[in-house]
Amino acid sequence: VWYHKPAINEELLQSLPNLKVVASAGVGIDHLDLKLLSSYGVKVSNTPFIVSTDTADMGMALMLASSRRLVEGHEMAVSPDTEYFPVDWLGVEVSGATLGILGMGKIGYKVAERAKAFEMKILYHNRNQRKKEEESAVGAVYCKKIDDLLQQSDFVLLAVTLTPQTHKLIGKRELELMKPTATLINISRGLIVDQDALVEALQNKVIKAAALDVTYPEPLPRDHPLLKLKNVIITPHIGSATKKTRWVMMEEMAESIEAGLAGLPIPREVL
Repeated sequence: VWYHKPAINEELLQSLPNLKVVASAGVGIDHLDLKLLSSYGVKVSNTPFIVSTDTADMGMALMLASSRRLVEGHEMAVSPDTEYFPVDWLGVEVSGATLGILGMGKIGYKVAERAKAFEMKILYHNRNQRKKEEESAVGAVYCKKIDDLLQQSDFVLLAVTLTPQTHKLIGKRELELMKPTATLINISRGLIVDQDALVEALQNKVIKAAALDVTYPEPLPRDHPLLKLKNVIITPHIGSATKKTRWVMMEEMAESIEAGLAGLPIPREVL
């Protein structure tokens, strides 16, 4: 399964009576009905470890690009209408700013490691608090309540898994808790954010900007209001899109399939 295709539904499962393994690329498994697959005796694997480094890099890239207005700057620099560069064209600082990470799993923690090098103050919220030594290694402070993180952060980065509990985790109320100077960065899943509420918040300057590697749907309809806003950067879900990582993902998927067909324990099986 690559980019959630083909759709693994009951019709497909009934048409493939000898199916043993579904190997899915990436970390997220929200597109798979694990109970349905299990009822057909089909095992599932994913590739959770290899993607974390590249996705963390992407999170930092989006934060830097948004804060320093790189897309706007490029457009200005190459525009045939540009005659001079305005001296009051300014971005905001990343170094020394406060980063709030929602979801301190493998990806979130790697983002924190990178943010430490930028001397950022790091806050995080997670289902379970990290060990004290892990917190100390990156200088991260645990926020038991999401609200506390939202109110204090200059950048809010989403790195949570999409579940029924995190569906539209960031909505109108949460956006209004953020600073009017804050930026929302999403490298997890589009459905973590209420997109209508985000459009409204960006249009009304409730928050300063958004940088999104994920949306819903993907791609957005070409007339979607998010595509028309200057304070938004959108990339085409490329968090893990490097040559090396995609190659290893394919190798890991093949290993899982081979193991399943041979009746051996499946590496990276999703239980």
